[in-house]
Amino acid sequence: MTTIQFLGGCREVGRSAIMVDGIMLDYGLKPSDPPEFPLNGLMPHTVIISHGHLDHVGVAPNLMDYDPRVYMTPPTLELSLLLLKDSMNIMHNPPYTKRQFRQFESNTIEIDYEEPFYVNGWEITFFNAGHIPGSASVHMTKDFSILYTGDFKLEETRLLEPAYTDYPETDILIVESTYFGVEHPDRKELERAFVESILETLDNKGHVIIPAFAVGRTQEVLMILERYGITPYVDGMGREVAQILERYPDYIKSPKALRRAMKNAIPVEKGKREEILKESCVIVTTAGMLNGGPALFYISRLYNDEKSKILLTGYQVEGTNGHMALNEGLINLGTRIVKLKMGIEQYDFSAHADDRQLKELVKNVVDRGAEIVFTVHGEDTEGFANWIRDEFGIEAYAPKNGDVYVI
Repeated sequence: MTTIQFLGGCREVGRSAIMVDGIMLDYGLKPSDPPEFPLNGLMPHTVIISHGHLDHVGVAPNLMDYDPRVYMTPPTLELSLLLLKDSMNIMHNPPYTKRQFRQFESNTIEIDYEEPFYVNGWEITFFNAGHIPGSASVHMTKDFSILYTGDFKLEETRLLEPAYTDYPETDILIVESTYFGVEHPDRKELERAFVESILETLDNKGHVIIPAFAVGRTQEVLMILERYGITPYVDGMGREVAQILERYPDYIKSPKALRRAMKNAIPVEKGKREEILKESCVIVTTAGMLNGGPALFYISRLYNDEKSKILLTGYQVEGTNGHMALNEGLINLGTRIVKLKMGIEQYDFSAHADDRQLKELVKNVVDRGAEIVFTVHGEDTEGFANWIRDEFGIEAYAPKNGDVYVI
């Protein structure tokens, strides 16, 4: 008998947390204001982190009172420590202490892709998820087998190879659903439109602010700009993340192309932000959803400038500054909310599977024996579960936070 508890990331994007027989799969935060955390009162003996984004790892040090062992890939550990340390510094009331953070680091065991390890009778294997460097789908086998996809992408990008999909036989699938019902645009056409918008803004003597997630997205955007002969400034943690990634060449598609892109970008030095705004330029900077980071400094100086633009490069969770800017044309600068006269555009450089890829993965895993599917991490998980039931005639559920299933 196995118990699966859904503790966060159900019928929503953010705060992913699922516990299988005392093994916690991710324990993240939702980047709303204020941040939301998974349900608590838990005593996991093991924690597995699928990747280093805060919506999957952001509250994990809070679990250290139970002294669990923690497993993740080597890049995920370095990226998680960087982001957790940063959020500990900027959050008013971080959900973990410095002591818990240090214990999280010392309790972690690094595991590479396709190297099985054993926890309480479960054989567990990580497979490349193609989402960000080091991201893993988690396959667990005991009396039966479970595949937890985490966040994944089946299409290659400039930075990453696509997800590994030659999974072992699987009985139960727990699948992300972020872009169910949405097709991503053709990547090459998207890049061209993105670059055209940048060049047009520069021709008009405007500034281009490109808010991007520090992990994965900043490096991807810099690789695109280098390929099209555009030299941007880079601000925020994206540069530090690139230095980490260069230490793990096996986890990225082309270390050489990444090095070239980083060499092409001009780092913004401390105290020089005002200065670089004297001439029109392109600035790639954190935070990707405009909840803090240097992006807000630049926007606070440019929000009235009709010649300038904000080019969003990723998903904007409801309740974030980016979501408000995109849907209402307003932005919270911390001290006041202002109306944006800058242009604002969104380019879907998503690191997630789209509708077609989600369905392709489900079919692949059902063909390998899956009889039960749980849809999580999305705003229409119920729609996805209904589609799976209708298409394959198997059990499919869209759990709510707090739901418990006994298999």
